[in-house]
Amino acid sequence: MSDFIVRPAMPEDAAAILALHRRVAAEPGGLARQPEEVTEDYVAHAMSAADDGGFNLLAVGADGGLCGELHVERMKVRIFAHVLTDLTVAVDPAWQGRGVGSALFRALIEAARQASPPVRRIELWTGAANLGAQRLYQRLGFQIEGRMIARGRLPDGGVDDDIVMGLLLD
Repeated sequence: MSDFIVRPAMPEDAAAILALHRRVAAEPGGLARQPEEVTEDYVAHAMSAADDGGFNLLAVGADGGLCGELHVERMKVRIFAHVLTDLTVAVDPAWQGRGVGSALFRALIEAARQASPPVRRIELWTGAANLGAQRLYQRLGFQIEGRMIARGRLPDGGVDDDIVMGLLLD
């Protein structure tokens, strides 16, 4: 039995989500955003997108503290309305390597399979240098679909490619 549960985010979770994302963004390679880019508006947008066909899931420890968060939006253009995109996952550094990210993704995939209207595709991007994330996503069934050259500008001024990954649901 794990020492955390996964549940949907609620409005009263906004402050904890903000704090989690700022902690993760402060870690090298933690998020594509810098800590100062993680704002109340950023969290509000993620929560609003979940209310509009997307998902916002939390991993909560036995002590009630937030271990991880995942949010994803449903595309609004009709021909893409079966697609979940702009996925972000944040796992507290103290919880990394303990199955939190995998559990969030499994819960997302299960929820997406039950969604109405149906979800047929989940897509994400990850930095080319983030091989651990790529391996995790592949274990969950995502496939590498492409590479976006020099898409990300790193804090040191360098660039990183983004790896495009997708999961097709039955």
